[in-house]
Amino acid sequence: MKILIAPDSFKESLEAIDVCHAVKSGFAQVFPNADYTLLPMADGGEGTSAVLSYVLDGRWKEVTVHDPLMRLITAKYLLLPDATAVIEIAQACGLHLLTLEERNPSITSSYGVGELIKDALEEGAKRIIVGLGGSATNDAGLGMLTALGMALYDHQGDHLQQGGGQLASLKRIDDTTFNPNILNTVFEVACDVTNPLCGPLGASAIFGPQKGASPEQVKLLDKSLSHFATVSHQYSSHRNNIDCQHISGAGAAGGLGYALMTFFGAQLQSGFDTVAEVVGLPQHITNADLVITGEGKLDAQTSMGKVAGGVSQLAKLSQTPVIAICGSVDGLKPAQTTQFDVVMPSIQKVDSIHNILKNAYDNIETTAVNIASAIRLGQTIK
Repeated sequence: MKILIAPDSFKESLEAIDVCHAVKSGFAQVFPNADYTLLPMADGGEGTSAVLSYVLDGRWKEVTVHDPLMRLITAKYLLLPDATAVIEIAQACGLHLLTLEERNPSITSSYGVGELIKDALEEGAKRIIVGLGGSATNDAGLGMLTALGMALYDHQGDHLQQGGGQLASLKRIDDTTFNPNILNTVFEVACDVTNPLCGPLGASAIFGPQKGASPEQVKLLDKSLSHFATVSHQYSSHRNNIDCQHISGAGAAGGLGYALMTFFGAQLQSGFDTVAEVVGLPQHITNADLVITGEGKLDAQTSMGKVAGGVSQLAKLSQTPVIAICGSVDGLKPAQTTQFDVVMPSIQKVDSIHNILKNAYDNIETTAVNIASAIRLGQTIK
């Protein structure tokens, strides 16, 4: 029996590869001679690079970059053997890099993201996958662009300072010193956010508050991003002068999605789809007799670009049975779990959240043993 184990991480408790090992450990107690393939998965957010490094044997590159408040930090990205670089923007401008008191999207910058891209280009990357998620910025890529040589000027002819609030003063963009290697590089953006750049569903309105923006700041930032889109539209270099601000995902990571489409010619696609294509998930599923996936919580978002939902859809296409092991099932009716052949929560008893997270490996292993035992029993019943 060929068993493919392809779960997401269990947030705050186990990385995806650890979930793989727990499931295999449990199943192997019942089916020791099965052929197991471990394929940790991710949906394009934080942890995606770690998953790809395990599956594809890449190498990490550490770089000194500027954080959202322009302080020097060490960030890293992944270089794959086929001249592909995988960059998670949270490494350089992540919300986790700031304290609650430091959060202020009017001044935070994506400059460090540009520094990571620049380093990857210098390493010879011909394809760059950018994972958008977890940003502390709302600058529509202002910092990233300036780090890569773009010059943005205000009405007095001075360079814009960092931060989304500065975009309201933008008068002119000069791309003559923009890094020329960008035009010869394929950029793919892993993004599960569908928000446009501006408006009531835009970057500022939806994500600004969690990044520290007050209601008044949200209004000002939204106007600033709209003004930036108006000025920068004429400088779009790859998309036949198409205005990208209304495209789904333009508002991702505080407008980084917009900048990457407009100035880099990037294609935005589901984070899960990006990872699945890179690791060859469809082929692995086709070769399997059983697929086991999972995530920390199975809920309404599972079918909206999350790992477990994506794995189940691919499994159904190849008519391969799929089992989901999850920490808990939240708010789903039985009919909503029919995309899986079996859904099994792994929490063994009522306990404190601390103990549940601490015992995640053992709980998943025990659940896997019970599922495997049920399969074994079913094989003996006439």
